[in-house]
Amino acid sequence: MNATTTTEQLIRAYYDAFNRGDSAGFLALLAEDVIHDISQGEREIGRERFAQFIDHMNRCYHERVADLVIMTAPGGRRAATEYTIHGTYLATDPGVPRGTAPACGQGYTFPAGAFFEIRDGKIARVSVHYNLGDWIAQVNEGAVL
Repeated sequence: MNATTTTEQLIRAYYDAFNRGDSAGFLALLAEDVIHDISQGEREIGRERFAQFIDHMNRCYHERVADLVIMTAPGGRRAATEYTIHGTYLATDPGVPRGTAPACGQGYTFPAGAFFEIRDGKIARVSVHYNLGDWIAQVNEGAVL
């Protein structure tokens, strides 16, 4: 098996674990010093910080990835994904921009993507990107006032 195939399998396992809600399985695929670039947010470093981020996300949101496309660079050191997020806003996230409706079970769907760096068979960097304005508009539209 070549490095590109191995990278594709690693990335697929990452999203499969995410969709199952298997946080331990998900985190096991990350390097100890993983870099996490949060869309429209901060850069966090380390598996422990990533675990805290995932715990927070699981409290506030229920999301699953669909329509996953994985693209890998020759040699398997880098990868990119494009996918659709289907989610539900479960609990009001204090980190969302002012003016966003409080959570009341609003559903949302939006396209997203991520860039990955692979090192020693683990994910060493994840940079996620999506249109926050689109998410806010969907959440506000679905809010019960």
